[in-house]
Amino acid sequence: MTWVILTGRQNDLDQVATPHKIITNRDYLAHPALFRGQRPKVINLSNNYGYQSRGYYASLLAGSRGHKVIPTVETMIDLSERKLYEHALPELELALSKCRKDLGGAFPSKVAVFFGIGPSKVWDRFTKLLFDWFRAPALEVHIKDSAEWASIRKIGFLPLARMTDEEEKVFLQCLETYTNREWRDTKGRTPARYTFATLVDPHEELPPSEISSLRYWARIAEKMGVEVEPITRKDLAKLANYDALFIRETTSISNHTYRFARRAQQEGMPVIDDPLSMIRCTNKVYLNELMTYNKVPVPPTVMIAGPSDLELAAQTLGFPLVLKIPDSSFSRGVKKCENLAELTKLATEWLEDSDLLIAQKFIPTEYDWRVGVLGGQPLFAVHYLMAKKHWQIVNHKANGKPDQGGIKTFTLKETPPHVVETAVKAARCIGDGLYGVDLKETKDGVFVIEVNDNPNLDHGWEDSGEKDEVWVRLTQWFLERLERPGR
Repeated sequence: MTWVILTGRQNDLDQVATPHKIITNRDYLAHPALFRGQRPKVINLSNNYGYQSRGYYASLLAGSRGHKVIPTVETMIDLSERKLYEHALPELELALSKCRKDLGGAFPSKVAVFFGIGPSKVWDRFTKLLFDWFRAPALEVHIKDSAEWASIRKIGFLPLARMTDEEEKVFLQCLETYTNREWRDTKGRTPARYTFATLVDPHEELPPSEISSLRYWARIAEKMGVEVEPITRKDLAKLANYDALFIRETTSISNHTYRFARRAQQEGMPVIDDPLSMIRCTNKVYLNELMTYNKVPVPPTVMIAGPSDLELAAQTLGFPLVLKIPDSSFSRGVKKCENLAELTKLATEWLEDSDLLIAQKFIPTEYDWRVGVLGGQPLFAVHYLMAKKHWQIVNHKANGKPDQGGIKTFTLKETPPHVVETAVKAARCIGDGLYGVDLKETKDGVFVIEVNDNPNLDHGWEDSGEKDEVWVRLTQWFLERLERPGR
């Protein structure tokens, strides 16, 4: 079994302290061929797990390379804000309070937990549950104690740089214990039943589904014994009253849509979009590596981590090229650069907010294929035409509303088989939910541009080819998961 430890800096951990290979997260990111043909277990000890930091990307790309990793990006996001993990606190605080007697009646103001191991055996009930919820190498829990109840003020990562000498010594002992036992995935939490919630924002400018389309779906679902109800961002506390969740707002892992998806998952509800699909699809760096790893054709691409990579991008891709912020949607954060000066100016600006960017070869076409895939099977196929006098399907103008291109519909039988096959292969790399795969068809073949976790689905548009079968299959996807044996 190969264990790999990632650190933020070369001197964060002495190689003699562990028999496992230690490399920096920068080296891990820069060399995708490392450990090719192996399936290492990666322990990410970066000092910063912030969104789009190198520590974040190391765990994100470990997934695309087929490497098991802790902490995952889901854990990083969960612990980035109290409101994202507060659903776990009642269970954790109950377990914590049950340790009171063995601890002599009082709790310290904070406790360090390494790989689910606390300062002593009496903490085991709490620390093992904490590790089930948040699988991380080192956590620090801040406790507010009172005579009746011990509450958790904060759960956060404890980086190597903040550990005392004694804490680091204990950490290394726990590391040895952990790497000598079997790797196990987090416990699954069991699903539940027959009113579907649909998360919408009535004021969103470019929603993935219009309210009228969702009403159309509700009429079809009703015939299948399912009630569909709209909910909004204010209804998180009511989510457990429903049996499934369909998110029809533009998703982002930094807003309430991700919190709804995570809550639905914790409640055991079938959900589209699921949190992992959100994480995977909203990041173009991850998508590019995942597609490449699984031999799905993508445009020639260069990852940009700093100014030194710009010349390589120019030489490899030529101009014009397309520069992308990893986390972007609806053609935002995607711009065409005509020359090195434009590339340098834009990349310098964007690198202030993201540690990585990607540059791709510009492939001009009059349309993009959009193939909807549900549960690993094709659902619909359309052409999205480019916006008028523009190279993208949406032109976000400086003033006024965004200008969208038109749509041309096809049945799945009319769609070229190689387009459908490529789209399905790409979607299956992400998961088992609903995805919209964007492809460009050229004389050199088909290239996957993007996989969307939150694809447009509107009556009279995307369903024009397959008609009501689209909505029937969508409903059936949820029902199959609700009615599986053992629920």
